[in-house]
Amino acid sequence: MDSLVAADKTSSDAGSSFHRIGMHIQHLLDRVTPFVGLRWLSNLLLVIIFCARILLVQGFYIIAYGLGIFLLNQFILFLTPKQDPSLRDIDDDEGDHVPRLPTRSTDEFRPFMRRLPEFKFWYTSFKALVISLILTFFSVFDIPVFWPVLVIYFFTLFFLTMRQRIAHMIQYRYVPFSYGKTKYAGKNEGPPGGAPGINITSY
Repeated sequence: MDSLVAADKTSSDAGSSFHRIGMHIQHLLDRVTPFVGLRWLSNLLLVIIFCARILLVQGFYIIAYGLGIFLLNQFILFLTPKQDPSLRDIDDDEGDHVPRLPTRSTDEFRPFMRRLPEFKFWYTSFKALVISLILTFFSVFDIPVFWPVLVIYFFTLFFLTMRQRIAHMIQYRYVPFSYGKTKYAGKNEGPPGGAPGINITSY
């Protein structure tokens, strides 16, 4: 009986510790959220370190290939709209009304909503880079492969995937970036004459 109580206490302590660690990590993520440039600079630094590690040891090509495929998939999701325009005809036939992307300059401005938000894109990429870098220190993951084939296959996949995505953008006339947002003038920032002004920038 005492052993069961001790086991429950140990499990509770472990759960509490993981909860505190999770809260601490979330706090750090909240702190770095506004610093977009610094966040992506850290990812770029990790990419440089990872590439230097691969070139230095002349191995772990399968890890590099898997990381490249994962980052490509995340990038495609980053460029993909949350509401796919290619499905709007099906939705209209079924009576559903989903928000559409503006296709003309006179349309109401709506920010581009991504399937994968920028912060999640950065965070998943950051974790993937860290994990991939750690795996290069374990020889069991150094699987011998003919790396030129992997390079050719990756760039072929990248070319075909990006061509399909660009064709999708052209067909449905959208750009995966928001160049502006609605700005409302304050009481002391209105146009001359006291008339209220609204500055709307659209793409």
